[in-house]
Parts: sequence; structure tokens; C-alpha cells
Amino acid sequence: MSLDSRDYYRPSGFGGFSFFPPVIKNLLIINAGVFLIQIIFDSISFGGVPGWYILNRYFALNPITGIDSAGMPYNFKIWQFLTYQFMHGDFTHILFNMFMLWMFGMELENILGSRKFLIYYLLCGFGAGLFQLFLAPLFSESLAPTIGASGAVFGIMIAFAMFFPDRYIFLYFLIPIKAKYLIAFLVVIEFLSVNEPTLVAHLAHIGGAVTGFLFILIDRRYDFQFRNIFSTYHKKSNFKFSSRFRKPSFSKDIEEAEFYDIDSKSKEEEITQEEIDRILDKISQSGYKNLTEREKRILFEASKKK
Repeated sequence: MSLDSRDYYRPSGFGGFSFFPPVIKNLLIINAGVFLIQIIFDSISFGGVPGWYILNRYFALNPITGIDSAGMPYNFKIWQFLTYQFMHGDFTHILFNMFMLWMFGMELENILGSRKFLIYYLLCGFGAGLFQLFLAPLFSESLAPTIGASGAVFGIMIAFAMFFPDRYIFLYFLIPIKAKYLIAFLVVIEFLSVNEPTLVAHLAHIGGAVTGFLFILIDRRYDFQFRNIFSTYHKKSNFKFSSRFRKPSFSKDIEEAEFYDIDSKSKEEEITQEEIDRILDKISQSGYKNLTEREKRILFEASKKK
């Protein structure tokens, strides 16, 4: 799959937007490092106990009840909600997850800011773990530890569909499909696959998607104070929630801001590409909400010239 940049404003030359923003870059590195550790532990043992079994017992998301492959009760620990997200079953598993994380998450982190993006990513992984832990026993008697970033990645995909619903994704690099249709279809497939006898944790995928969807909707309504997560959708005091998703638009958001006075800008003020790049770098680090009024004016003027 690949993305088409139509239907979304971005200053020419990619401005301050990074192909590998810091959180995604570090997530890729950490996941690759953990996968290397898994490969090493696959070939060693400790007192006759396979290394992979030790990793799964303490760091994969273990069921609360049941017996594992060694005849021992599963070893659920609270920290496994975090650690399971960085473990993967094989090279194809980690390659696909990391590619999807980069492809769908790159622009989200650039727009939301790294801190907001990381909080959202980890919460989606936590929600995915909750779904798998408490709902899996209702659908199957054969339980197993869960590993993988897929649940969090499904949350990222949902956010992408809500931020960029009309962005085209080229399936197999040939077939153009709008993000809102493709991602909705993938989520429906997960629901239809819950009862299938497979090693894929479909409930975790659903959990990540549902967590992300609900979190975005609730944040729009109540304006969570994590320095305004999803600041592109900053809520005004008289905001009325609409279920219709829209693309982020710098110019529209600036025009609607109560504190913004476009007439206060000097007509003689020159806007340089270097200044625009600096402002976009600032958005990448801390989000749109932390721009000054002058920086918002400059970004607005730049968007009108495109």
C-alpha cells in the first residue's frame, strides 16, 4: 500500500514535516531491538527452560486464567499491557506492523506533536490488550499469550481515517481507495474473523480500533488536558460535536479561532520559506496549539497562497 497526498494541504518541499518523526523513529528502533532479543532467546535456554518461553511468560500479555504449554498457570502481570506491544512472532509480523505504523502514523505525529502521538499510540495498545484479555475467553477455550503492535497500529489507522478520510491509499500500489473506506473495511473484516481458529488476535485489533475511535470522539467533546491532544481539532467553548469526520485544515481552524485577528497583521510583513519551515518544525514538536498568534497568522497566509 502507498499514500496519495491529494486532498491535503502541505507546504511545498515538505517544510518542517519529517518522514521519520522522533516517536515513530524510536518505536521502530525499539521494536527492532526487542525482535533481535527474541531471535537470540529463541536459540538459548536457561536451566533447560527455553529463552522464548521466559520472554513470553514475563513480557507477553498472558491470559488471566488457564494453563500454558509447559503445564504452568499463565503468569499475567500488569506491565505486560505495555511490553507485549513491542514483541512480534516473526519477521513478517514485525515488518508489516512497522510499515503500517510509519505509513499511517508519520503525518499524525507531525500534526499532533510527538507527546500527543505517543500517548495515543500506547493507549490504543492498552485498549487492544484489554479487549484480548477479557473478551477472548468468551470466544475460545484455547488461550495463549498475545504479542504484537497490531492493536496500536489499528488505532493509528483509525485516527488516519478520521483525520484524512478522503486521502487515497493505493492498494498493492495500483488500486486507489479512500482511507475511510479501506480502513473501515479492514475493521469489519476483523469483526467477521473473531471466531476463526487462527493465531491472529482479532480482538486486539478491534480493541485498538475502538479505543482510538472513542478517544478521538471524547477528546473533541471534553478537550483532554494533555496540552490539548489532537490540537488540530481544538474545541471552542461553544463547540457542537458533529459525527461527520473532516480533514484537518490549518486555514479553517485559524479562521474559527476566537483569539485570532487577521487584520492585525501588517500588510508589509514578508513571509519567508525559512519562517514557515520553523513554524512547521514547532508543530511537529509541540502541536499547533502552542503556536503564537503571529505564527498562526503566518501559516494562514502561507496556506492562502497555495
